[in-house]
Amino acid sequence: MRIGYEAKRAFLNMTGLGNYCREVIRMMAANYPHNQYFLYTPKVKATSKRDFLAPYPEVKTITPPSKLFTSLWRSKGVVKNLKRDSIDLYHGLSHELPIGIQQTGIKTVVTIHDLIFMRFPQYFGFISRKIYAAKIKYACKHADKIIAISEKTKEDLIELLNVDANKIEVIYQSCDVIFKAEQSQQKKAEVKTKYNLPEKYLLNVGTIEPRKNLLLLIKALVYLPNDTQLVVIGKETSYANKINEYIINHKLDNKVLFLKNVAFDDLPAIYQLAELFVYPSKYEGFGIPVLEALVSGTPVIAAKGSCLEEAGGPDTIYIDPDDETDLIEKIKAVLTDKPLQQKMIERGFIYAAKFEDLKLAPQLMHLYTNLLYHA
Repeated sequence: MRIGYEAKRAFLNMTGLGNYCREVIRMMAANYPHNQYFLYTPKVKATSKRDFLAPYPEVKTITPPSKLFTSLWRSKGVVKNLKRDSIDLYHGLSHELPIGIQQTGIKTVVTIHDLIFMRFPQYFGFISRKIYAAKIKYACKHADKIIAISEKTKEDLIELLNVDANKIEVIYQSCDVIFKAEQSQQKKAEVKTKYNLPEKYLLNVGTIEPRKNLLLLIKALVYLPNDTQLVVIGKETSYANKINEYIINHKLDNKVLFLKNVAFDDLPAIYQLAELFVYPSKYEGFGIPVLEALVSGTPVIAAKGSCLEEAGGPDTIYIDPDDETDLIEKIKAVLTDKPLQQKMIERGFIYAAKFEDLKLAPQLMHLYTNLLYHA
């Protein structure tokens, strides 16, 4: 089978969507090496995360013939390359398919991660919303099959875009294997020193933006014991100004540590050193940091109401994303109950096993082969 992937974000995005793209490509190449894989990207950026391709000679990277008009090549011109390369199936890994691919006879799959721009339009500019809507509607109309990364995203596709439920298949995502490895005591000590981490701390990872709802956690910090420390890792937006203003007004400077430019290889140790991971996000497509925490052996408190229950499972504790009192009570409950912490850790490991390669790769390959040979 000759499989093509829209791989721009695999090379150029080092966070959520990029991680998903890299994991799918790596997972399929590792488990089904008899196939040939073609990665179509407007350019290749040098980064340590490209190392995921090194063990897989059956993976080829395709870039446009010219450095001019690369966006046009990606959205339309790449179709010529797909035909030239005799691609059997093309998978748009992040919301879109190239214009005209439906006329080639190539089978198509598109992954839709979320419709947050429709659920929370206030967080997106007018032009961005229009572009997202146009690309996703086109992809959903012309794809032979749609992958939703959660049941919640599937529900949104049906409700908001009137997509036929029979066209959608839910296939979850995994997290980078780096989080699944127990970090040595030496590594943890090095990371603790490098970032000046507190002895004990709560952890929050994610872009500092209104939807991620960090302010709820900051407000809760006022009412938690004085020795409760919070470590925050994430790219800042203008919302960070609101966070910092609250921290200053409530004299929380010595209780919150913001980490910038954290090396990816250091993240697992930071997760594993945390007492508790808190993720009060109002809405997600999946919520990969929750899974990263589970496989790191860190108890999780997350917000209910989107898909985080799917990522966290039945033994993660959930809170109302608008109720700081609820959050305060549940943080206190976890921090003061060692048996509860241990139960959450052990059952978190068990639940996270459903997101392993050996579960997800066959689901994806089954979809591909059904589409090619049984459609």
